[in-house]
Amino acid sequence: MAQNGAPSSPHVDISFPVNRPTEPGKWTPELDAQLRAREASNMQLKKTILPRYLWPGGDRSLAGIAIRAFLLGVSGAVGFLLTAALAYHSVRLWRPFFFLGVLSVFHFLEFWTTAAYNTPTAYISSFLLTNGSRYRQAHTVAFIEATITSYFFPAWQARVHPPWVIALGVVMIVVGQVVRSLAMVQAGTNFNHQVQQQKNEGHELVTTGLYSVFRHPSYFGFFWWGLGTQVALGNTVSFVGYAVILWYFFHKRITHEEKHLIEFFDEDYKAYKSRTRVWIPFI
Repeated sequence: MAQNGAPSSPHVDISFPVNRPTEPGKWTPELDAQLRAREASNMQLKKTILPRYLWPGGDRSLAGIAIRAFLLGVSGAVGFLLTAALAYHSVRLWRPFFFLGVLSVFHFLEFWTTAAYNTPTAYISSFLLTNGSRYRQAHTVAFIEATITSYFFPAWQARVHPPWVIALGVVMIVVGQVVRSLAMVQAGTNFNHQVQQQKNEGHELVTTGLYSVFRHPSYFGFFWWGLGTQVALGNTVSFVGYAVILWYFFHKRITHEEKHLIEFFDEDYKAYKSRTRVWIPFI
C-alpha cells in the first residue's frame, strides 16, 4: 500500500543482475551460455509485458501511428509550401497541392483529437485514411479535375473562379474543420467514428457547447468542409458530386443513428431533437 492510502502498483522485476568476473581465466563457456540464457529470458519477459496490439502490425501499432503521422506531416508541409510558391508566381497548379495540404491536416486531426480526448477508441483506423472506396474515389476525381482545369484551362478557370470564391471556400474549410474537431473534443468518449447499435456503459447524451446548437456538429463540419474544398479548388463537377454524395451519406447515416439514440435515451433525445437542427439542407 502506497502513502496517502493509495494502493501501490504491482512491480515486476525483469532485471537479472550478473556479476561478471573481472579476473582473467574466470570466463568459461558454461558461464557464457548461462548469461545468454538469462538475457533471452529477459527479452521474452519484456515482450509479454508489452500488449500485442502495440506491436508492428497491431491495430494500435506505435510504429504504424508514427509513420502515418510523419507522412501526413510531410505531405501537409509539401502541399502548403508548393501552394504558396506556385500561387506567388501566378501558377494555377497550386490547387491540387492545396487540396493535398488540407487533406493531410484533416486526417491528422481525426487521429489526434481521438487520441487526446477519446483515448480508448484511438486506433490506427482513426486516421480515416481507409475511409471506404467511395471516399477515395471522390478525392481522386477532385484531384484530377483540379489538375486538368489548372493546367489545360487556366484562363477559363480564372474567369469562373475569382479570388472571392477562393476566399469563400477557405472560410468554409476552416469553419467546417473547427466545428468538427471541436465537436469531437466536447463529446469526448461519447464520440465514435462508427454508429453504435448498443449503448455502452458511460454513454451520455451531450447537449452542451456546440451540441446545444448543432444536433450533429461533426457531420455539419465534415459536410461543409467537403464542399468548401471544392469551392476553393474551383471544381464544378466535383462540387456537384460532393454535394450529392455527402448529402445522401449523412441523410442515411443520421436517420439510422437517431433510431438508436432514441432507443438509448428515449424522451430525452426526442426533446433534444425537437429543439436543435442539423444545419445540413433538407436533413
